[in-house]
Amino acid sequence: MLIIGITGTLGAGKGTVVEYLVEKKGFDHYSVRAFLLKEINRRGMPGNRDSMVAVANELRSRHGASFVTDQLYNEAALIGRNCIIESIRTPGEIVSLREKGSFFLFAVDADAAIRYRRIAERQSETDHISYETFIDDEAREMNTSDPNKQNLKACIREADFIMNNNGTKEDLFGEVEKILKQII
Repeated sequence: MLIIGITGTLGAGKGTVVEYLVEKKGFDHYSVRAFLLKEINRRGMPGNRDSMVAVANELRSRHGASFVTDQLYNEAALIGRNCIIESIRTPGEIVSLREKGSFFLFAVDADAAIRYRRIAERQSETDHISYETFIDDEAREMNTSDPNKQNLKACIREADFIMNNNGTKEDLFGEVEKILKQII
């Protein structure tokens, strides 16, 4: 079972890489966002980014930095097929997934203005924010010394492969194909 974790900046194209791997390569998809939204709904909280960050941080503080991705890995291991776990947000998640075997971490990044335009266009429940809030949210999630909180900068630094997604979807898919040739 090949495990690909995906990390990256807000709106960079992580979901686009996931869609490609699922639709074109037959990977199973396990989503941190979906896991957290299920917990947020169970608690009766609003389904926004602040709730997602608060619940994720609380679960990690209570159960360990890799708790959420470990739960998703356990689901994937029961099935045993190639999978992608989206979205890796703490170095502890990377350490735990690397210990499990055939794991590669992909990071996706793009210019901030492009990423903001993308989130505005996708219109998800957590994306109805101003550009200033977008930048503030990213700054909050980019760096911390608390191992149970999001640290995107450290995760991107730990990536096996970093993709720049300032171009077209086809450009991004080409990068994914080059990487897959190296690891499969």
